[in-house]
Amino acid sequence: MPPHIDHKYWYLLITFLLLVNCKKLYEPPAIAAANRILVVDGVINTGPNSVTSINLNRTRNLNDSISGGIPELGAKINIVTAGGTTYPLKDTAGTGIYTSAVLSLDNAQQYKLTITTADGRNYTSDLVSVRPTPALDSVWYEQPGDLTFYVNTHDPLGNTRYYRWDYLETWEHDAQLPTVWGVKDGMIFPVDSNTQHTQCWTTRLSPDIHLGSSFRLNTDVIERLPLIVIPNGDSRLDNKYSILVRQYALTVEAYNYWSLIQKTSQRVGTLFDLQPTQLTGNIHSLTNPGEPVIGYMSACSISQQRLFLFNTDLSNWAHNSVIYSCDSTQIPVNPTDYRIYTFPDTLFAPWYFITNGPLVLASKQCLDCTLFGGSNKKPSYWR
Repeated sequence: MPPHIDHKYWYLLITFLLLVNCKKLYEPPAIAAANRILVVDGVINTGPNSVTSINLNRTRNLNDSISGGIPELGAKINIVTAGGTTYPLKDTAGTGIYTSAVLSLDNAQQYKLTITTADGRNYTSDLVSVRPTPALDSVWYEQPGDLTFYVNTHDPLGNTRYYRWDYLETWEHDAQLPTVWGVKDGMIFPVDSNTQHTQCWTTRLSPDIHLGSSFRLNTDVIERLPLIVIPNGDSRLDNKYSILVRQYALTVEAYNYWSLIQKTSQRVGTLFDLQPTQLTGNIHSLTNPGEPVIGYMSACSISQQRLFLFNTDLSNWAHNSVIYSCDSTQIPVNPTDYRIYTFPDTLFAPWYFITNGPLVLASKQCLDCTLFGGSNKKPSYWR
């Protein structure tokens, strides 16, 4: 031991090293617990010739690396009238979104939702009466810098008072380099509307909860309610954008429930994150009455409006989309069949043919918009 270091310092050092080596990672119960709470999101749509869609998910834990909810697959869901008539919903796409056939439900009836999960657990909502939703007066925007969408609505009868909105936004995003060629099984082919990868469309459901009330007003009017703010330069507005705004009439009980959800989700993230408070809705577990369920089932018609917006409609919109360095190279065309493609580097793909010359390849990330999400199938409502 060096003569200038006191023994007590060696004891302190040894004690410190032992403490460090004995440390054990502490995971609070809220993080470690399997809090896979059922989330039921949607309404029973009582509009004429309408489809009911219910999104069935499980919440994620705080230490999960996944985003969004965990789809609850293989469930059996039914709309049930007070008289016992049932209307089934099916998850046709395997996404946890269950949809009914086109229905025209009787607004004088009461309805509930019943759920049986794949593992045999049963859930039901309370019976609820139908609330008609007034027309959505207007969806509009202002853009002094950022882009803000607003909604206006009113009920001339003064019967609604409590409202909720959500929206589906869709934006077009194009490949950096257009091409009319694709490759499958080592063969080049001309693409069509189903196989093209130059234009893509991404659709996203609003992540936030939007509520409004005219309860304290003399008239049942909601004006200039901000719905979404898109920062200047956001790539969603680089080309063409659409927003479908949907409006729901609520009971005061449903409004109070969604207000609590709104406050809670603002603290922890989204509806599918761990919920720190006990949320008592009108959906219950019959298998285990003590099991919490997130959701409040309402029966109402849905009013909606769609708005399209082009980049050219905006003022001084910055363009912050990622621009890639699109490397290119040329290879000889196969003399036997120009369609044969054997280039070994999978980071490249066919771009275009030079007349009586070689085939030009480019970086696949510059040619294929599907690599960045969305679908290459043009939505039916797109124009």
